[in-house]
Amino acid sequence: MLLIAGPTAPAQAVTYGTPTIALSASYLSGAVGATGDPVVNVTVGQSGADASALTVSASASSRASVAGTGDVTVTGAGAVRQLAVAARGRGYTNFTVKVTGLGGKSATRTLYYAASAAVQNPADARWFTGSADASAAVDVGGGYAVVADDESNVLRLYDRSRSGAPVRTWDFSSQLGVGKEVDIEGATRIGNTIYWTGSLGNNKDGEYKAPRNTVFTTTVSGSGPGTQLAYGRSYKKLRDDLVAWDRANGNRYGFAAGTAAGEAPKQIDGFNVEGLEFAPGSTTTAYLGFRAPLAPAVPGGKALLVPVTNFDQVLASGARAVFGAGVELDLGGLAVRDIRKNAAGQYLILAGSWAADDNSDPYALYQWDGVPGHAPVKRADLPTTDPGGWEAIVDVPDLTAAGARVQLVTDNGSADLYGDGTEAKDLTHAEWKKARAAWFTLNP
Repeated sequence: MLLIAGPTAPAQAVTYGTPTIALSASYLSGAVGATGDPVVNVTVGQSGADASALTVSASASSRASVAGTGDVTVTGAGAVRQLAVAARGRGYTNFTVKVTGLGGKSATRTLYYAASAAVQNPADARWFTGSADASAAVDVGGGYAVVADDESNVLRLYDRSRSGAPVRTWDFSSQLGVGKEVDIEGATRIGNTIYWTGSLGNNKDGEYKAPRNTVFTTTVSGSGPGTQLAYGRSYKKLRDDLVAWDRANGNRYGFAAGTAAGEAPKQIDGFNVEGLEFAPGSTTTAYLGFRAPLAPAVPGGKALLVPVTNFDQVLASGARAVFGAGVELDLGGLAVRDIRKNAAGQYLILAGSWAADDNSDPYALYQWDGVPGHAPVKRADLPTTDPGGWEAIVDVPDLTAAGARVQLVTDNGSADLYGDGTEAKDLTHAEWKKARAAWFTLNP
């Protein structure tokens, strides 16, 4: 039997939809000469097409002197690509990010980019984005740290080795019962408890703001990227206790005068706490490190620590603070900006000016053994030509090891990062706000 085939049906044409494109962030910050700047994830798709067949490109649409088309790198395959920019110069520019799909269809998004200037030793610098006003930092293991901000009550978890946004954030304002910033300036960890202190001083206009008179605790669980914080307890009378103690001891440090109405905190005879660390071998006595006043409050005076001998109970039960004799340290006329010790009881003190606008003033790192009456020894001078002020020690390495390196974090809040006269704290987009974390090798 002879079978005769009928006509073959024509192949049906494939219809492709309009490609889709989404950016993980519309605003991106970089730095000239930086290592490991943040990237943007570009998610693309197109109905009727495999995502791996789509092409992603970026073209400069404004200032190529900041970064141009050739400074953009797109890597990866499939639905999610990574876009990185290598900055040429300081300032702002925009990019048009385009996905080209099958059937000649495409879609675009705009990426707004800002680049800060080059810094010294850029390979040792990382940029923590989302906030410019870093003020205290605590290592939580696994290469991660929790960083505080003196312009808000938000605590942020960062990967210490990478530039970019926080992995996780916590805002304990409601638990603290405050509507304004605590002005967090110091922190330390004992076991699974992190102690945080506000500056305890007036605001910059000399006004008393109750939230600043706050110390509080958080409890740590997990470590590294899995770190979690839970609110503990707070105490809101430590400033009052300090003033009463100083009055009872002849007003040696002028705390009453430094906290008076109209007195700015960041002056040589002001009142401003910026460091917090426990005494050697103790889980009860903590040193409060003062940015101001110097002791005595004259140029060339000594930096001041005040021991709170029942600090654990102040937070655990609300006990009134009890103080030991003030510890006066020769830091070359500088004040305490942070103090931190390691498990071996080796201390590093970050020393800087008491002044408010001090970006050009000297900074230094001093080693100390934590014993009153023993002199600290300078281990490094820090650069002062970069924007921002050195503000926090993340943790302390073995200070007897050759080539010991320490990571510090800056407060860039008042810095003009991008050359347009805008202070970083006032930038509209959180992705453009950033603090610098930098590694320094200590001198023998």
